[in-house]
Amino acid sequence: MLGTIKEIIDNSVIIKLSININEQPNLVNIHVIFDDGTKRKVVGEIANVNQTEMVVNIVGEINDNIFSPGSSVKPAFKSDIRIVTAEELQLILGPQEVTFGKTNFGTSNVYEGYKINIDINEFFNTHFAILGNSGAGKSCTVASILQKLFTSSKTPPINSNLFFFDAYGEYTNAFSRLHEVNPALNYKSLTTNTVDPECEVLRIPPWLLDVDDLVLLLDVTTASQIPIIEKTLKLVPILTGNSENVIKRKNDIIARALQDILLSGNDSTKIRDQVIGVLTKFNTPSLNLETPIVQPGYTRTFKQCLFVDKTGKMQEMELVVEFVRGYIIETVEDIPKEELNPYYTLNDLELAMDFALISEGILKSDKVFDYANVISVRLHTLATGDYKEYFNYPRFINKDQYIEDLMTNENNEKCQIINFNINYIDDRLAKVFTKILSRMLFLKASVTKPRGSRAFHIIIEEAHRYVQHDSDIEILGYNIFERITKEGRKYGVFLALITQRPSELSDTCISQCANFVVLRTLHPKDLGYIKEMVPNVTSEIVLQLKNLKPGNCIAFGSAFKVPIPMYVDLPNPRPLSNNVNLEDVWYRQIASKSAREVTQGVNNIYTQQPVSQAQTVGLVAGGVQATAGVVQAMPQAQNRFIQTSPVQQGQVTNGMINQNM
Repeated sequence: MLGTIKEIIDNSVIIKLSININEQPNLVNIHVIFDDGTKRKVVGEIANVNQTEMVVNIVGEINDNIFSPGSSVKPAFKSDIRIVTAEELQLILGPQEVTFGKTNFGTSNVYEGYKINIDINEFFNTHFAILGNSGAGKSCTVASILQKLFTSSKTPPINSNLFFFDAYGEYTNAFSRLHEVNPALNYKSLTTNTVDPECEVLRIPPWLLDVDDLVLLLDVTTASQIPIIEKTLKLVPILTGNSENVIKRKNDIIARALQDILLSGNDSTKIRDQVIGVLTKFNTPSLNLETPIVQPGYTRTFKQCLFVDKTGKMQEMELVVEFVRGYIIETVEDIPKEELNPYYTLNDLELAMDFALISEGILKSDKVFDYANVISVRLHTLATGDYKEYFNYPRFINKDQYIEDLMTNENNEKCQIINFNINYIDDRLAKVFTKILSRMLFLKASVTKPRGSRAFHIIIEEAHRYVQHDSDIEILGYNIFERITKEGRKYGVFLALITQRPSELSDTCISQCANFVVLRTLHPKDLGYIKEMVPNVTSEIVLQLKNLKPGNCIAFGSAFKVPIPMYVDLPNPRPLSNNVNLEDVWYRQIASKSAREVTQGVNNIYTQQPVSQAQTVGLVAGGVQATAGVVQAMPQAQNRFIQTSPVQQGQVTNGMINQNM
């Protein structure tokens, strides 16, 4: 027995030790049992130890061979206090076998060689976050977790759909060989690099963009600009057609704009210039500057009738007004659906917006011009700039087909991981692309029958750059990431946030996460944010987060019955997230090597299996004794992915303390 209870304060139990602590290893973070002779046993975790006393925090209870987390009960003062047995530890940390529906996450930092295997449904059926400073090992942790998801079990999740927004293009190296592990597993990468693409370029068909998408894409700042976009989308399938009905509708729009100009009351010169400007840009075969106006005895073109004499008057004003009115349709009827063109480009969209603007009176109202012209300029910049390539889709496709195409490769095989490399565009457009694609997936899942029959996981690297409290709520009434975190679970849409600055994330999104893997975190603001926003985080855990080694983390949430310190095996292959080697860069060691040698050197980095050292506590019969263990993940010959063998029950049992201490 370790000792006797001296005092119970809130959730902490102070124990007067009956053992010589100088003969024992470091007992901090070891779990203990308060056994009062009943079926219910209180479970605690050692937080602090000195020469005479030990502080234990209550973490739960074991009743009928089931561990329940929480501190709803306190131990009796008469309790025997001992270290957990192997069987009890499995109730707390989980079993050692990776059976169906489970995956390996890492290895305990406290119990030598103890594998942390979690229930897939408990972790991936919720929104989750992976947090930690730059250099703490986030990229390797993410890659390792996902590699093991597909390799640690004989039955990988072949129907999974993981959409990865890769901020730096570093994960292709980690996932591109999934097919070698299992022919049913495939990886697909889409890049924003249009200059020298190594894979398919990410493109979004412009006809799939709805009002909300264009609001984001054009950076709309006021709700008064939204009707312009709505009218643009209504006009574009009409204006891209060439049927008789379409021409009549175009003429009606132009004629109404011309009538407003002609009757504006401005001086004739200004009216003439505006009319010529409109008909130069907007015209049809039957209504343009060269359209003949026939009068008894002579015929003149429309442009000739706009002549302003020396007195500053347009002599044919009434004639021009009457002519223009002949194109106005008094009762506008819907154009037959078969005459509408569902396939259009950004240039078509720009033309439709120009028509929408003149129909809204941009030429006669400075106020309309001020709030409407800015989105027209943005659309023009997009349609004529370098980014237009991302909307140059080669064939007509509807939204359902587009999503299905995202999830299949060139051989029409199902892809489990779809990587969007958004490294080659600026942060604003990267955020917009992330939102547009995430919204497509959310809307697709929301109408899928039966509901929840498919699952989409949206994994966002550098999430603090994209998942923020933006003006979307004021403009659109919602933020898609916040909607996903609040409503996505019932549709099977889950958000994973990977970030080094959790304090810059949307509060709503982080508060809806149910599982957390937190690596070394140093910034006081981030530590405070984690303590306030993340459940089950104590002051002791916050202190531990500041001192974690790279690759070490503390995991907690619905998939973990108690917070678990562990280290994550390095993925194999690793993501391309290594720091620059200044010895090579500064001293030009690479320059003396051939390109082949350099390539071979890089490959060697990924084929070598690193050794992870963990000073762990071994519990042996007859007393508490320290054991320094070195855990090494052995590479498998058949592939380059880590295949982690679980620790056998006997191995763990042999390392446990005699419970009759």
